[in-house]
Amino acid sequence: MMSPLSRRRLLGTGTGMALTGLLVGSGPVLAQDTAKTSRLRKPLVIGHRGCSALRPEHTLASYAKAIADGADFVEPDLVATKDGVLIARHENNIAETSDVAAHPAFAARRTTKVIDGETVTGWFTEDFTLAEIKTLRARERLGAMRPESQSYDGQFQIVTLDEIADFVAAESAARGRLIGLIPEIKHSTYFAGIGLPLEGRFIATVAAHHYLSHAPLIVQSFEVANLKQLRRDLARYANIKLMQLVGAPDGRPADFVAAGDPRRWADLLTPAGLAQVATYAHWLAPATRMIIPVDAQNRLTAPTGIVEAAHKAGLLVGTWTFRPENHFIAADFAKSADGERNPDASIAEIQRYLATGLDGFFTDDPALGRRAVDGG
Repeated sequence: MMSPLSRRRLLGTGTGMALTGLLVGSGPVLAQDTAKTSRLRKPLVIGHRGCSALRPEHTLASYAKAIADGADFVEPDLVATKDGVLIARHENNIAETSDVAAHPAFAARRTTKVIDGETVTGWFTEDFTLAEIKTLRARERLGAMRPESQSYDGQFQIVTLDEIADFVAAESAARGRLIGLIPEIKHSTYFAGIGLPLEGRFIATVAAHHYLSHAPLIVQSFEVANLKQLRRDLARYANIKLMQLVGAPDGRPADFVAAGDPRRWADLLTPAGLAQVATYAHWLAPATRMIIPVDAQNRLTAPTGIVEAAHKAGLLVGTWTFRPENHFIAADFAKSADGERNPDASIAEIQRYLATGLDGFFTDDPALGRRAVDGG
């Protein structure tokens, strides 16, 4: 998989084996500032960008399908437009997920930027007003690998957090059940550096929407400083929890790099590091292969122990991301490495990971996640 800048990375054998060493031993364990997080009755099924296996990601159609298929939470990744509006895109580069390249009027806006230390070429949300963004339409990122989703290319608009909040509130009222949102604040340090900090805009949106200020809400980030800020600034909202996403152990959070902090993700995964995470976050979310690595033949090995270590520190544990195509599934279950859907294999893989004690997981196909949790 590619880096978190373009797609959350599926991490392999070396990563997992390194984690095993990091998590051995004991260290100081600090409770969170209230009490240790209570374990959940059932693991949460989180619709990754909605139901991104079957509908173009981060569209109302994708969220609707995820909710219909039993997702407990749906995920909007948040970036900003030129005029400071929060919209749902996995990255600020919209070259892969919209039809922007087909708009001659925007051809000159194709450019190259450095985002979180990586050089990226494309079209970027911060160079477009919301009105301009609304002239675009979403498209499937993985193309022909997901033919059902691809069949909807060009049909759905790019939506704002305000629109998502109203939509999920309406779905909750219609279905008679609470539906959680789990927004990710994307590229926090980068957006602050160009004068478009995301956190204040997010807090203002929460305050403006009754549903967001009362329904289950988990805010996630691959950075640390913004979660600490949000822990303080959102303290009055009892419904809001925070999730620390975790990158490759030898990498560093973007805000650490910007601040000259030499710590790596690995340093946050020691017992002492996890105890510190638990002072500001409620959840830890490493990639699937950091929990159970794969070997050179793409077969699952032994769990690393990261779930138990995080629980000991008082954290709930989620993971990202389960996908229903053979290409992404461990060889224990997949027929081959091709891109065909393999629902039964995906369910079996999820259940193997649930056995480690996970409290929630992101899946591109929430119907399969629901079956895995409910034993279907």
